[in-house]
Amino acid sequence: MIVNPTPTGWQIIYQQAHALLAAQLAWQWPPFLPTDRWVGLLAATAQHDDEQQRWRGHYGLTAAGAPADFTQKEFSLEQAEGVMRAARFQGQWRSLLTSLHLSFLYEPQRGENTQQDAFLDEQQAQQKQWRRALHVTKAEAQRAYALLQWCDRLSLILCRQELPERGRTLEISEGPDGKQYTVQQPTPGGSVLVSPWPFAAAEFDVTVEASQLHQLQFQDDAALTAALHAAPIETLQWKLQRAK
Repeated sequence: MIVNPTPTGWQIIYQQAHALLAAQLAWQWPPFLPTDRWVGLLAATAQHDDEQQRWRGHYGLTAAGAPADFTQKEFSLEQAEGVMRAARFQGQWRSLLTSLHLSFLYEPQRGENTQQDAFLDEQQAQQKQWRRALHVTKAEAQRAYALLQWCDRLSLILCRQELPERGRTLEISEGPDGKQYTVQQPTPGGSVLVSPWPFAAAEFDVTVEASQLHQLQFQDDAALTAALHAAPIETLQWKLQRAK
C-alpha cells in the first residue's frame, strides 16, 4: 500500500492501482517497439506490483497499529516469486521486463539475505536465456525496461504526493531515450509539467483511486481490511501538460 496521512486518518492507494497509473503514463508515450512487444511492455507496467503478500495477523500494520506504507516492508520473496510466476504465463518478453524490474529493486540489497541472493542470481541467469531466445540485446531490453521504470517513478511521485512546493522541479529518472526528465507543479492543484515533454499528446489526464480511512490505528489486519472495504473511494486526477 501507499499510505499518505490526512487530517482525519489515512489515504490508501493500493500498489496495484499505482501500477495501473504507471501504465496510463506508458500508454501516452509514442510506441517504439513492435505491437506485440509494446503491448507486453504495457502489461508488465500495469502488473509489476501484483501478487502482494496476504495479510495474516499484522502484516499490513506498523508496530503502532497504523497502516504500513510499502516502504516500511522488507523484501518479500513470496511476492517476488509470485509476480514472476504470473509473468511467465504471458510469455518470455513480459517475464524479461518483470525480472529486470525485480533486479532493479533488489540488487542494491544483495548480500543481506542468502535466499534473496539466490533469487537475484536466478533472475540474472534467466534474463540471459530470455534475451537469447527473443534475439534481444541487453541494451534493447534495458531501453524497454527504462520506460517501465520511468513511468513507475512518475506514478509514485504523484501517488505519494511528492510534487515539490512553489513550482520547484523534481527529477524523475532517465527515460528510454537516455534523456533526464523533471516534473513540477507551478500552482497547487494545477497542471503537472514534465520537461522535456515526451508524450504524443500536448496534454492528458491520469487517475488513480484512493481509499479514505478516518481512523488512525487498527487492532489487526482483519480490522484494517474491514475498514478498507467500507471506506469511501476518491478518484484522484492530474492533468499533465506540455510547458508553454
